[in-house]
Amino acid sequence: MELAHSLLLNEEVYKQLGEFQKAEFVFEWLQFLEKLLPVTDRADIREKQKKLVDQLTSLLNSSPGPPTRRLIAKNFALLYSTGDTFSVYQTIDKCNELIRSKDDSPSYLPTKLAAVVCLGYLYKKLGRILGNSFTDTIGNVLKAMKNAESQGRYEIMLSLENILNGLGAAAIACHRDIYKAARSCLTDRSMAVRCAAAKCLLELQNEAVFMWSTDLDSVATLCFKSFEGSNYDVRVAVSKLLGTILARAVTSKQATASARPNVRKLSLEEAMELLGAGFLRGSSGFLRASGDILKGTSSISRDVRVGVTQTYVVFVSTLRGQWLERNISAFLSHVLDLVSQAHPKVYQTQMDAICCRRCVSFILRATIGGLLGEKAQIAAAKEICQAIWKMKKVVDAVTSDSNLETRIGTTDITVSQHVLVCALQELGSLIHGLGTTAAPLLQDSSTGVLDTVISVILHPSVSVRLTAAWCLRCIAVALPSYVSPLFDRCVERLSALKSSPEAVTGYSFATAALLGAVRYCPLGISHGKGKVIMTVAEDLLCSASQNSRIAMQRTQAGWLLIAALMTLGPAVVQHHLPRILLLWKCVFPLSPKDLETEKSRGDSFTWQVTLEGRAGALCAIKSFVSYCAGLLTDEVIQRLLPPLPCAVDLLTQLPSLCKLYGNPLRTSSVVYRLKLYELLAVLPPKTYEGNFTAVLKELVADLTAPDSQMDASTVLLPPLCHQDDILLLGPLLQETDHRFIEDQLVLGNSIAGGSLEYDPYSVYDKVAEGDSVPKPLPPTILVISAAAHLFGAIFSHTAESQRLQVLEQLLDSIKQTKGSRQQIVQLNVVSACSSFLKHLASCKGSLGPEEVKKAALTLVMGALESSNPLLRCAGAESLARLAQVVADIAFTAGLAQVSFDKLKSARDVVSRTSHSLALGCLYRYLGGIVSTQHLNACVGILYTLSQDSTSPDVQAWALHALTLIIDSAGPLYHVHVEPTLSLVLMLLLTVPPAYAEVHQSLGRCLNALITTLGPELQVMQDNPDCLVQAQAISCLQQLHMFAPRHVNLSSLVSCLCVNFCSSYLLLRRAVLACLRQLAQREAAEVSEHAVAFVKDNREDFTPDINIREIGLEGALLSLLDKEVDQRLCQDIRETLSHMLTSMAVKKLSFWLKLCKDVLASSADFTTVASVDTTQEEEVVKGDDESVLTSKSDETSHPFTNPRWSTRVFAAECVCRIISQCENAGSTHFDITLAQERKQRDSRDDFLVLHLADLIRMAFMAATDHSDQLRLSGLQTLLIVVRKFAAVPEPEFPGHVILEQYQANVGAALRPAFTPETPPDVTAKACQVCSAWIASGVVSDLNDLRRVHQLLVSSLTKIQAGKEAQSQLYNESTSTMEILAVLKAWAEVYIVAVERQKNQSGGYKQSLKITDSTDESYSDATSSANGLLDLVQADLGTLSKLWLAALQDFALLTLPSEYASQLPVEGGAFYTAETIENARPHYQNSWALILYATALWLTSTGFIVVDPDEGLTNLSRPVTPTTMCQDSSSRAAVKSPEDVNTDRFHLILGISVEFLCSPGSDAAMENITACLHALQALLDVPWPRAKVGGDQELGVELLNVLHRLILTRELPDIQLAALEVVRQILFASQEHVREKRRSAEVDDGAAEKETLPEFGEGKDTGGLVPGKSLVFATLELCVCILVRQLPQLNPKLTGSFAVKDGKPQLLSENGSKLVSAALVILSDVPAVCSPEGSVSVLPTILYLIIGVLRETAVKLPDGQLPVTVTASLQALKGLLSSPMARAEKSKTAWTDLLRSALVTVLDSWDPVDGVLQEFNEVGLLTAITVFILSTSPEVTAIECLQKRCIEKFKLALDSKDPVVQLKCYQLLHSIFQHPSRAISHPYIHSLASSIVGKLQETEKTKPENFAELQVVQEGIKVVTALTTMAEEEHRTHLVACLLPLLISFLMDENELVLATNSARNLHEFALQNLMQIGPQYSSVFKKLMASSPTMKARLESAVKGNQESIKVKTTSKHVKNPGKSSSIQLKTNFL
Repeated sequence: MELAHSLLLNEEVYKQLGEFQKAEFVFEWLQFLEKLLPVTDRADIREKQKKLVDQLTSLLNSSPGPPTRRLIAKNFALLYSTGDTFSVYQTIDKCNELIRSKDDSPSYLPTKLAAVVCLGYLYKKLGRILGNSFTDTIGNVLKAMKNAESQGRYEIMLSLENILNGLGAAAIACHRDIYKAARSCLTDRSMAVRCAAAKCLLELQNEAVFMWSTDLDSVATLCFKSFEGSNYDVRVAVSKLLGTILARAVTSKQATASARPNVRKLSLEEAMELLGAGFLRGSSGFLRASGDILKGTSSISRDVRVGVTQTYVVFVSTLRGQWLERNISAFLSHVLDLVSQAHPKVYQTQMDAICCRRCVSFILRATIGGLLGEKAQIAAAKEICQAIWKMKKVVDAVTSDSNLETRIGTTDITVSQHVLVCALQELGSLIHGLGTTAAPLLQDSSTGVLDTVISVILHPSVSVRLTAAWCLRCIAVALPSYVSPLFDRCVERLSALKSSPEAVTGYSFATAALLGAVRYCPLGISHGKGKVIMTVAEDLLCSASQNSRIAMQRTQAGWLLIAALMTLGPAVVQHHLPRILLLWKCVFPLSPKDLETEKSRGDSFTWQVTLEGRAGALCAIKSFVSYCAGLLTDEVIQRLLPPLPCAVDLLTQLPSLCKLYGNPLRTSSVVYRLKLYELLAVLPPKTYEGNFTAVLKELVADLTAPDSQMDASTVLLPPLCHQDDILLLGPLLQETDHRFIEDQLVLGNSIAGGSLEYDPYSVYDKVAEGDSVPKPLPPTILVISAAAHLFGAIFSHTAESQRLQVLEQLLDSIKQTKGSRQQIVQLNVVSACSSFLKHLASCKGSLGPEEVKKAALTLVMGALESSNPLLRCAGAESLARLAQVVADIAFTAGLAQVSFDKLKSARDVVSRTSHSLALGCLYRYLGGIVSTQHLNACVGILYTLSQDSTSPDVQAWALHALTLIIDSAGPLYHVHVEPTLSLVLMLLLTVPPAYAEVHQSLGRCLNALITTLGPELQVMQDNPDCLVQAQAISCLQQLHMFAPRHVNLSSLVSCLCVNFCSSYLLLRRAVLACLRQLAQREAAEVSEHAVAFVKDNREDFTPDINIREIGLEGALLSLLDKEVDQRLCQDIRETLSHMLTSMAVKKLSFWLKLCKDVLASSADFTTVASVDTTQEEEVVKGDDESVLTSKSDETSHPFTNPRWSTRVFAAECVCRIISQCENAGSTHFDITLAQERKQRDSRDDFLVLHLADLIRMAFMAATDHSDQLRLSGLQTLLIVVRKFAAVPEPEFPGHVILEQYQANVGAALRPAFTPETPPDVTAKACQVCSAWIASGVVSDLNDLRRVHQLLVSSLTKIQAGKEAQSQLYNESTSTMEILAVLKAWAEVYIVAVERQKNQSGGYKQSLKITDSTDESYSDATSSANGLLDLVQADLGTLSKLWLAALQDFALLTLPSEYASQLPVEGGAFYTAETIENARPHYQNSWALILYATALWLTSTGFIVVDPDEGLTNLSRPVTPTTMCQDSSSRAAVKSPEDVNTDRFHLILGISVEFLCSPGSDAAMENITACLHALQALLDVPWPRAKVGGDQELGVELLNVLHRLILTRELPDIQLAALEVVRQILFASQEHVREKRRSAEVDDGAAEKETLPEFGEGKDTGGLVPGKSLVFATLELCVCILVRQLPQLNPKLTGSFAVKDGKPQLLSENGSKLVSAALVILSDVPAVCSPEGSVSVLPTILYLIIGVLRETAVKLPDGQLPVTVTASLQALKGLLSSPMARAEKSKTAWTDLLRSALVTVLDSWDPVDGVLQEFNEVGLLTAITVFILSTSPEVTAIECLQKRCIEKFKLALDSKDPVVQLKCYQLLHSIFQHPSRAISHPYIHSLASSIVGKLQETEKTKPENFAELQVVQEGIKVVTALTTMAEEEHRTHLVACLLPLLISFLMDENELVLATNSARNLHEFALQNLMQIGPQYSSVFKKLMASSPTMKARLESAVKGNQESIKVKTTSKHVKNPGKSSSIQLKTNFL
């Protein structure tokens, strides 16, 4: 193929190829040429132009296939437009010549067609350049058309379209001729030709004025004719043509009229009249039609009506939404008039009426629902209300005026009903779509929407009553706050008007519909409503028999209400179940005998009522099974079963009853049958096994009833066929935008579409996906469908012996009928069998003996021979399922052989299609009939069939079967891949484009082959059929997934952009599914390609959506706003999410502007958009214009009136953008850094620079009418507050950036606290309030009060008590609101307390928490205290509410076995019935409430305040039962101690219960809050005493904390847990200390020895695991330490002594954890008895010294690691323990401490002969701690002392000055030890070497500060020694010291030149000399005398010093000395 890539065709290669390869080679070359010509240099083209023209012309003559001829034409046009045009006329002449040719043979046809196509493209591209040649060309083409066949007519029409496009107005001379030709083609028998003609005429009307002026009527009539017998594509094309022409006629400018006097502008009324005539009378002429109407024989075909309906929609869509807004009333009245009494004869049958109503509803939905923005929709809804009122008046007049002839009245009423049905449906759909944004419409009293709808509930027509009920349901779903008031109103009217039949049915419909709406309202309705319904329903059922006039209505209403009640779910129904089961039991007779007597007694009317009642009961039980599956226990099923046998018995009696009483019973009996079948289908078949025979008999009778005249194939079969096979049946069964009206055509003429009146029970049920209103089909059809379904379920459970008999009976019934009736019976039987095989396969049952197989096979084979393609599909599917069930290779092979034989011999289409599909299906279910020889045979046959060009159907089915085989055969197919590809390519190059079904099958085949595919796909994308294009796109999508290299992304994206707004739903779906996949991988590239494509193709590409300005992302957002298909919308959302994830950070301004445009254009915020653009100068280009343009200009704003759901999505996008920026880096939240980087590179963009926009968007969303949008807005605001709270404002230090927006935040929150706001919005707003207050953004109290006031108001609201809560929603919503308020207050209180703690830590002077506003307080303190003061005012109330909520939570967390102990009436904030709904709300808020309560109890110190305090302003005692007051009697009894104990256990219990097993999904905040609450509790003495005094409790708590530490890795949680452990230990210490103290006091007089031992370990020292607090503490600490330092675990390291590896430095968190654990360890002995302390001491010492050794890393500057510091502190604490001195433990402690010291000393030893590098300072300090903190007998043993002294000597000799310095400091402290036994050995051993070291420094003076410090410290040590020494040694020491000091002195000259350290040393020496001289004057004088040089040196130094002092004192007066402000941090362990 690479050889084809050249400018000229490579003829040598071409000649060598075979016939088919030539075609492929040419195609490849032409494709390449098309891309090459536009980019080739003009000179090169001209050079080779002649040769190229010759080559292309010769190709024209070579019979090219459809895609090739298109490419030849395109290349000709490109060649002449880029090269020279001189030879173009020769080409045109050549083409004309080819067209004129008389050769009519089929082989010459492709050449003629190619010439036609060629002319079209040449004129399109070159247009007027070609001068007047066009007249001849057009004449020639039109002449050729006269005897052309369909392909020719098709191509000529398309070619003429292209010619007209290129010539524009120039072709005016030929317009009439073309018009005439196209007219005849518009009614052509070939549908493809009709479509092409419509396209041609659409192009023609651009210039041909006569089409929309003088000839308008005939054009319209012609289009109506074209609709007759049309298919979907024709209807789409022709409706587009007619709609566009009419729109053009209505809007044509007056100017053209003045130029052409004969052109008059058409008025809107006339245009609509024209369409109306088509709708009502079809294509027949006016006179004939009116005559027929008078006779009553007229019946307009449905396809015309559907076509006209689509035309209406195109007409209005072309005129756009604003036009519709202006003309809404005229349009509405016209459309409703189509179904009004002006045309009574049109609606003689119910079927016609339903179809017309469907059409009118569709027009209204597509225009008012699709084109108008929310405001205009509200206006339209008002118009509809007025229309309903008018109709209502007409009906009232007729019903009240009895003088008129009643007959006229009834027709008026029946006809007005259709208008009302359409109007009510549209009103409901409008409000449903508007959601809560429709609130103003319903509040507008002048319109009175609710009154209007409710007034129609009493209309005489049932369908109007039902539709009004449905409309109420829509209102309820849209505005949940109306559910309860509407419900109450309907129930009240139902009870009041019980004696009016209309009122009983009307209001029961309405109530049932409202109950059905509750499912869709998350806030629900009050639980009590269930009880009301039950009472009303029982009352209706019981009173039915009292009045025969309304018995029927009351019965129906009663059961309808019960059935609707079931939709409320198990929580409500379980309370009424016993009564419902009783009613169910009573509705049927108890025994067959009773049924007999009943039969003999009744008459026609009583039987009607009885059947109605029983059908209702069946329906109610079915509803129960569907909606309350949770209640279907075995016991309930047993109670449901008894009436079933009787119900089945009655079923068998129905035929005889119908005979007896005739027609009146017919409908009731069908409905009864249907309801029984439906109920049995949802029950498990095992439950009614005994009735199988009877039911089967009835089912067989129903399926084979000879009088069933309806062909219900389209209802029965699609569910039984495979989804993929239905595609074969063309667009009829496929989903389209017009599905709502196209359905009627699918059903066939004998069946009306579905409608509500066929099944009132559907008014509460779920609606099928994609339907706006339920449309149940007539029961006569549904009963067959239900019978077939039930037959499948029952027959798969019947005994095998019975099956043969039933199957034979079915076969006989087919044989016995004839003609069309036979087809219907066969259809029913096959669908039943298919259903049976499906069930059998799913339950893996067996079919039975050979005879049964044969019978089943005969049935299925019969279906394969049917002329109905749908039945053939079902037959093929059943055949494969039969093989699957039999599961026998021989059987399957036999089936395949039968099909092979058939395909070889048969020539008819039926056999060839059905058997080829059968082979495919066999492969699908049995995975390749195993042997390869079978596969080869199959593939061979299908290859042959798919080339059968005489029948496109055979080709399509064969290719489809081939696809199934490719899918199933897997690797076995590899050998066939090449030939299959060649076959597909050949067909693509030869099959005419009009055979779309073949192309679709080719597409599916390619899809299956895709992994091995490359560029052959281009062919399909050029096919005009939309479904073929959709297939091509999905092929490319597959290819992109497996082999992205082979996909040209830019051409794929351009194809997607073009089809973005296609009128074909499936094509749009394919486009978006593909975009979604592309956006996952390469979002940025896709976006760039889209914009580039739109810029390049300006003239060709004008979709509705402006990609050029708003990018692909904006275009997707607009599409999301217009699209109604759920799947498509989901794809759009996902695509946008992928694009946002990968691009939002890079294109931040662009994305934020998109979201802002969507949110701003919604409400009246268009003005806001132009304000405050301070921080967005760098927004995308074109922004300025869009910001400043006026509101009236529709096109200026990229998004006009987006719907609320789109705005919600935009708000969610803003939240996503913030989280993306958070992941991208901190600069997005740091304004200083962001501004700097922005200045450096203006392309950089950061979120913080757009903060104003974020706040504005959140504000706009939070204050909208739509509740969902308000929730999203508040969520956005919450995120913004949390993320930006800490960002400082660089211009005002001390302030944060959010502070300037506090007014916006306040304004956004205020509306959420109004009384009418739904509770979920208020709850969300509370969360934002608390986050805002807690964030600390606002420090000024007055500013804070604004938001605080909102919380105060909600607190007042929730205290009103259960009684005052509004009953609008379910009780659990008030739980949600109350808990949200309490949680918000808790958060604020926690923050206030924390802030105050931090302040009091920082400002010691303000520790007294007073209300004073003393000036000396700093701002911060007052704000912290102020916030606390703000909360303090309500704390009395809050604390009680918090405790009540916690007690509720505690009750709700009890295991289910304690359910009986729960309070019967519920808790403080939940009711017993809504307990399940309330749980999640408690789960969400308990933790913060718990923490706040603990803090409050801490602040009161558990001193119980007067119980009534704070209750004065409460309308109810909220404190629940076991708190302060249970009842007046017990309140007096409970002591404060009891109250405290209760509260303490409540908090402790909740915490422990939660911490024992926090689920893996438990929020970390909850765990932290719990631990903080425990910390707060243990901060106060009283709870500490409780924990300390109850050892079991302490141990339990420690175990829980241990488990928590094991399961939660977060350092914060582990640290918080360790803090609680420390407090528990402290509590225990206090307890032990208290016991010891009291024992000493009590036994003060007695001897000390008799004191009992307190503390763990008692007298034995034993600790019991599980009961010992100490043991539990040690376990926990070891867990923490070993996790951080695994080498501490002796099991890992082998033994104690082995020290493996270097010391390591821990992370910051690790160090904190280890330090906290060490603090706890050092406190442990204080809880033990002396014996106990001996038991634990080895472990504690091992761990502390282990940490010391393992972490003693040498750090620069002699710092100690945190862990070393902590272990030294712990060591010091431990060694100072009183236990070390206690008599009983002294000796043991001494031994152990000595061993520990040895361990420390051993740290210096080399490991494996290598000296380790470690922190000597830390270890020396440890030795010093031992020496100083233990009693002398520990360290004063000679061997230990010797080793310690050695270590100090080593340190003195160290090269590291830091070590020397620390060594001197430590020795200094040892030398000063009071005990001589300790200090003297050290002095004796080390003093001389210290002096020696110092004397060395005489020669080597210190060179830096560190060395200087060492010398100074050394001198201090010697000075100290001097003071301590005895007299005789002292002189010797002074004599050593003085010369040393004098040697450091310098004279003036030296001083000037000296270094800093020398100078400092000089000053230090001089000071010391000044002090020592006078102290030891005798020695001093003696020394001075003996050494004159010394003396001189000293004197000069003193003199110099005095002079410098003088200088300093004079300068002191000049400048004011500042204090030195250095903070010294010191860690003193000693």
